[in-house]
Amino acid sequence: MPNAARMLSVWLVAVLVVGSVGTVAAQENGLALSYAEAQARFLDRSDAIDAANFAVQAAEARRESTRTLGRPEVDVEAQVLDFQKTLVLPLGSLEPVANAFGIADPLRFRIRRFVSRPIVTATMPIYAGGKMDAARASAASRLAIEEANRNEASEQGLAQLANTYFGRQLASQALEIRQDVVAGIREHVSAARALEREQQIAPAQRLQAEAALEEALREAEKAKADLASTEIALAGLLRAPAPVQPTTPLAVPDVPLPPLDDFLFAAMENHPGLNRLEANVKLAGAGVAAEKAALRPDVYALAQYNLDREDTLVTDPDFIFGVGVKYKIASGMGRRSAVSAARSTQDQAEAGVREAEVQIETGVRIAHAQALSARQRHALYGRTIAAADESLRVADLSFRELQGTSRDVTDAQLAAGRVRVEQARAAHEYLEALVSLLQVSGQVDRLPDFLPRPAQEQEQHGSD
Repeated sequence: MPNAARMLSVWLVAVLVVGSVGTVAAQENGLALSYAEAQARFLDRSDAIDAANFAVQAAEARRESTRTLGRPEVDVEAQVLDFQKTLVLPLGSLEPVANAFGIADPLRFRIRRFVSRPIVTATMPIYAGGKMDAARASAASRLAIEEANRNEASEQGLAQLANTYFGRQLASQALEIRQDVVAGIREHVSAARALEREQQIAPAQRLQAEAALEEALREAEKAKADLASTEIALAGLLRAPAPVQPTTPLAVPDVPLPPLDDFLFAAMENHPGLNRLEANVKLAGAGVAAEKAALRPDVYALAQYNLDREDTLVTDPDFIFGVGVKYKIASGMGRRSAVSAARSTQDQAEAGVREAEVQIETGVRIAHAQALSARQRHALYGRTIAAADESLRVADLSFRELQGTSRDVTDAQLAAGRVRVEQARAAHEYLEALVSLLQVSGQVDRLPDFLPRPAQEQEQHGSD
């Protein structure tokens, strides 16, 4: 039995060790996500979008509550009263007869008792001057405003996610390039030291190579810190317990951008800010209708039924059916001025829509031009990289043949690294301009349609 217990303990320890190693490995490898997967995760876990959804649900419930406007309202009221009633009845021509019997004129009666008054009252509006239609329109407009706010929160969150996701990819590429530069200069430093030992170059050239190595190391360290900060930001956005490993590459796809008119049309249809302003116009129109309705009379039907006809007040009816009209003749506030103020609010909202349309169209045109420019610069960097690589090859060959200097090699090495980083930045600037273009046109959620597919998907597609 002791051996069996020891074996069980060893087995449990082994399981725990394997489990902890697996957990550490998973944390080190991170969560691999394509951009489409990251977008779905963000939409599912964003607290800001959840808050906007709750606001929409509240506005929708308020709109549903207006659907029953115009139906009868039924109230049940119960009262318990300490009741006293005094009646004075003049005898008139019967006064002489009453005096003969010792009855004083007038007759006085006083009743006091406890009574209960259970009453059911029903009222139904017949004509409200447009108040109910205005209330329905107002509730529908407020729902549209909250929906636009939710869409705007989603657009802003997705734009932030895209910039962070591909910012992490840019930082990763920059670090790889800087590390390659460090490796290349280290190799050159080794060659310079060997030539110095053979007294074929002066110590100054070896020192210059070592100084260039230090510069490359500093740039690589900065790139490493930039990568760490973007990983923290991306993991926070996606509520991920470990660093996220993006699988969608930072690249400019070969497929050209759709024409400008497509984005202009989408912007006028989908921009959440414009939709909110248009909903504000409708809300202001409902306010005008409500103020006008205040100038009109209210007509309503009334029914009341006494549930206790025996224990009741003398003056209480058994039931009432009727029609009432209510019209406010004077008010403490100028009602026609209120109508004028509501109309001015509507004019203000309409002017805001016109201004927003101009601003949105301008934003679409600018973002589209910036995206095209970034695409062109990214393509041009391809030729620059080829020239930089050839310059590096020639400089290195010249140095090894003692026809060039160490500075020529390190300058060419650093220049080749810089131009590669600049090309990656051009790709990132294209993504930023594309995100801005999609955001101003109200369709950031379509960003995956404009991106190159992750490497795994490309491999699967090629095998198919």
